[in-house]
Amino acid sequence: MHCNYYTGFAGSDDWRIVQSANADKGKIMDMNGVAAIVTGAASGLGAATARALADKGAKVALLDMNVAAAAEVAAEIGGIAVQCDVSDAASAEAAVGDACGIHGAARIAVSCAGIAPPGKVVGRDGPQDLAVFANTININLIGTFNIMRLVAADMKALEPLEGGERGLIVNTASIAAFEGQIGQVAYAASKGGVASMTLPAARELARSGIRVLAIAPGIFGTPMLFGLPQDVQNSLGAEVPFPSRLGDPAEYAKLVLHMADNMMLNGEVIRLDGALRMAPG
Repeated sequence: MHCNYYTGFAGSDDWRIVQSANADKGKIMDMNGVAAIVTGAASGLGAATARALADKGAKVALLDMNVAAAAEVAAEIGGIAVQCDVSDAASAEAAVGDACGIHGAARIAVSCAGIAPPGKVVGRDGPQDLAVFANTININLIGTFNIMRLVAADMKALEPLEGGERGLIVNTASIAAFEGQIGQVAYAASKGGVASMTLPAARELARSGIRVLAIAPGIFGTPMLFGLPQDVQNSLGAEVPFPSRLGDPAEYAKLVLHMADNMMLNGEVIRLDGALRMAPG
């Protein structure tokens, strides 16, 4: 179980209303002591985000299938590691519940768990294995929604902070959601779903003071890419207009921190790609 717990002149009266409406400006979430959940936290974007949140004083629960690797990062930052299959309802409920039991309900949740298996609709051996497509959707899209539904339920039960905010959910889309390449049908479909659910989720949860955002990274230096030959990594980095290099996971984490700091950011998918627009492939 998861944790229960106007451009014209204003008259004098109008001005008092404007002053009242602006009174909560700048009352951002203080991350010190706040509970946070990060999925896919054993490496790459998730690990960098966990480190950045912990550096700001957050109590971070690192959720990952590879709990041993997550435990290494957790030991480094003073967090906790919890095994979690984000695509499985029972596993995610148990993991979020464990994190809540130790740290309390999360006010910040960042979903970075994902896979990117290549595969054409019709390859040399015939049509793509439907199980590969389904698994990509299950982990990248359903897994993201699974965590979002659980943490949002917990956040709604929290007392609002000074500015009325209860929590922040950041999901990971991809520029492949907009410019998927040949061989990325499953991945692009899954990330397109993450991008598409950002606004309706933000609209629904706004009444509870919960913000929902997504980051669409370009080509980042993650273990997946580091497994490629160095000349291939260099070639991929050179495709980025500026800066012409692979993105650093710490730069993704910096954007997460800015999202936590800037309450006006809500319901948006933000590209983090150095102006890259992917070619067909």
